Amino acid sequence: PPAPTVKHGDIARVMALLPHRYPFLMVDRMVEMVPGERAVGLKNVTANEPHFQGHFPGEPIMPGVLLIEAMAQTAGALVVDSLGEAMHGKLVYFMSIEDARFRQPVRPGDQVMIHVEKVHARKLAWKFRGECRVDGRTVADAVFTAMIVDRR
Repeated sequence: PPAPTVKHGDIARVMALLPHRYPFLMVDRMVEMVPGERAVGLKNVTANEPHFQGHFPGEPIMPGVLLIEAMAQTAGALVVDSLGEAMHGKLVYFMSIEDARFRQPVRPGDQVMIHVEKVHARKLAWKFRGECRVDGRTVADAVFTAMIVDRR
């Protein structure tokens, strides 16, 4: 299998690959990328994130939908990195979610490792298997599809 690569995996690289910005950027760093195959992103969960004000006061838990979004953003970064110049003027849109499971709460102070692996790609649609892990334990997983579209 191809060796993993990361090109400037810090937040600047993430922001170069994704159009998302605070407060909706759910990936802080790309830890590993194998173009066209798989990637690992990292999310540091902090108490000052806006969703914790209401989810839930006194018992902060990261919403599961944001874990799914973190998987989708990690996959989007992989698509953009894999296709390079072919992505100029294009975006990656979330299309579908299958088999989403939330196994354990994610709380402020946790570091989420976001693993995504391409299941297959057909022209403009890429299907992924994703998993979020905290301390090596799976906290959420899903199968999802993304589509490449032209920017408006």
